[in-house]
Amino acid sequence: MDITELQMLIQDDMRIVNQLIQKRLHSEVALINQLGHYIINSGGKRLRPMLLLLSARAFAYTGEHHYQLATVIEFIHTATLLHDDVVDASELRRGKQTANSVWGNEASVLVGDFLYSRAFQMMVEVHNERVMEILSNATNIIAEGEVLQLLNCHNPETTEEVYLQVIRSKTAKLFEAAAQLGAVISEQTLEQELVIAKYGSHLGTAFQLIDDVLDYSANTEELGKNVWDDLVEGKPTLPLIYALKHGNMAQQEKIRMAITEGGKEHIEEVITAIRSTQAIDYTAKIAEKEVEQAIAALAKLPPSPYKTALHSLANFSIHRSY
Repeated sequence: MDITELQMLIQDDMRIVNQLIQKRLHSEVALINQLGHYIINSGGKRLRPMLLLLSARAFAYTGEHHYQLATVIEFIHTATLLHDDVVDASELRRGKQTANSVWGNEASVLVGDFLYSRAFQMMVEVHNERVMEILSNATNIIAEGEVLQLLNCHNPETTEEVYLQVIRSKTAKLFEAAAQLGAVISEQTLEQELVIAKYGSHLGTAFQLIDDVLDYSANTEELGKNVWDDLVEGKPTLPLIYALKHGNMAQQEKIRMAITEGGKEHIEEVITAIRSTQAIDYTAKIAEKEVEQAIAALAKLPPSPYKTALHSLANFSIHRSY
């Protein structure tokens, strides 16, 4: 099952979710409508809400809370994007100008806050304490991950272990929550909850690692953002961390300078070091191991087209070009 077939499998569910996103995005404040609709409709893959829908369907869920919670997940994700782009001073996302470059940092931060608060309004409407527990914990861990990433910015001493901790908190935690909520609303056992949560966590980790790969191997048109952004921002992602550890003395010096100073001055030397140390291949292999663990977790789910789709989603996460 390729990504198109996967999308077709849940297209009716996604149509309802997209309608709900537009409805609950509405505010009497015009700027919230303008900025919110701009980023929500800017071409995101909707992978996190898709994950929640697939999880719920894989557990034979027949209610309607999955629509509400898929919308909540997308609002939380979008809020983090708005805040991230301000922190990173990003100018391009999904092939378009970022909201902060159009409306300014203040508006982006505040509309991000609106999306967070709207998400919490909607999760309360589900009237499920377990749902609230999972999502409140997830948003707290995501915030910790964002702060940890900020602390590691321009720090060439960042280790692989610390970096993986950052992405498991900042990126993978929302994937984990989305997958787990499908089991929760389907009234599965705690064991099944944890099994699908493990799948989501490994999937999200692999997804971010491939983002790191694409930052050094894709082009701007494919990726929808400026390539080498992480390097310019002084972020020590896994390809940089690996190249720093395995490069020669001259390469190590250039990479340290690039991470410490940021900017584009040392890009060519760093790219050469990344290629000569096979740092891209190493990062891709770590992502593949994460996907293997995600797929292994699916073994305990009952057979269904939705389980097959979850398997395909894991493979898509490491074989994509955008």
